[in-house]
Amino acid sequence: MKKQKRDRTSTLFNRGFQAGLSGKSQSECPVQATELRSHWMSGWREGREAHWSGMSGVSAIQANPSLH
Repeated sequence: MKKQKRDRTSTLFNRGFQAGLSGKSQSECPVQATELRSHWMSGWREGREAHWSGMSGVSAIQANPSLH
């Protein structure tokens, strides 16, 4: 079976969310292009909010359903 290619923006958002959830700094953003960086940063912000709310594991998936 072929894997369906995902939109790059959603992939960056999800990776940013994972980074924010794990407590990583925003300076660790791997993307330099402004348009793509904004997607990673918005995911990072949501991940940090989830981290500060005490979410982890399944509760984090509830905060961001695109992670399933």
